[in-house]
Amino acid sequence: MAKAEKLQVQGEMKEMRLQEALREALRYEMARDKRVFVFGEDVALFGGAYGVTRGLLQEFGDSRVRDTPISEAGMVGLAVGAAINGMRPVVEIQFCDLLPLCMDQLVTHAARYHYMTGGRISVPIVIRNKFGTRPGGGPSHSSCNHGAFVHFPGLKIIIPTTPADGKGLLLSAIRDPNPVLCFESHHLYGVKGPVPEGDYTVPIGVAAVRREGKDLTIVTCGGMILKADEAAVELKSKGIDVEIVDLRSLAPLDKETILKSVAKTKRAMVVDEGPMVGGVTSEIAAVIQENLFSDLKGPVVRVGAQHIPPPHSPPLVEAMIPDVDRIVRAALRLVEGKKPS
Repeated sequence: MAKAEKLQVQGEMKEMRLQEALREALRYEMARDKRVFVFGEDVALFGGAYGVTRGLLQEFGDSRVRDTPISEAGMVGLAVGAAINGMRPVVEIQFCDLLPLCMDQLVTHAARYHYMTGGRISVPIVIRNKFGTRPGGGPSHSSCNHGAFVHFPGLKIIIPTTPADGKGLLLSAIRDPNPVLCFESHHLYGVKGPVPEGDYTVPIGVAAVRREGKDLTIVTCGGMILKADEAAVELKSKGIDVEIVDLRSLAPLDKETILKSVAKTKRAMVVDEGPMVGGVTSEIAAVIQENLFSDLKGPVVRVGAQHIPPPHSPPLVEAMIPDVDRIVRAALRLVEGKKPS
């Protein structure tokens, strides 16, 4: 990614993939805080479906790294009880498609206990899960439902993009007194980047400007960062200078960074891998319109997935989710009414 956010840290940096950075966060915090424990399907012996928890069982033992039965409701229910009693559980749900199975435990209980008890009870749980539409995943293992959980007050939602953010945001999430959903894009697990060693955190609720520009702001998150960056390179060759805002957190939402960027470029596009109906693109477009309507040189453009269940077929998946060409064409239509060549 061009002009990625500069890491304001001191000390040594280590090159690693996003999976490794997430594991580094878990390892660091488990060593620092004995209340932290990890559990979920295949996280112990197998090391996690995506390799994030590999080696933690051998390092911390089966009292703190535990495999569970296939019961997402049971996992989150256990996490809520453990958190109320002073522990810091980190749960791995293999696919975000399975989060609806634990909606009662997550939304009715974890998200509301602090409010219902007048602040006397906190529920510091982290639920890690993979999101992203992929060929072969189909309707039950390939969703992008991250936007749906923004609707529920009491939940925090993070989406790490770079390996450094993977470590920094996850450490912040584990230490946060609130329940945090960590959505990890399958498009980004293999992405490499520098990661600060030691105690490194990224604040939840602060977006990052990944690329600076003057003609158009693209607001996005997760794996769409890669496609937005490719589109920005192509648009640069056509004389359009794009600024990219990486949300990093959906709740709380960094409205200040979004509005500051759009106030500069006067044009905005919101790109998301999830469906546009009632999703991330709708919320952010509304925020921009409400605050900067008179300053905009054109309408806020949304580019998102089709409102259909994720298909198995690779060509259908390609047609469903945003690609570089769709982003470029939408940008050309917005910026001074230019027509695609």
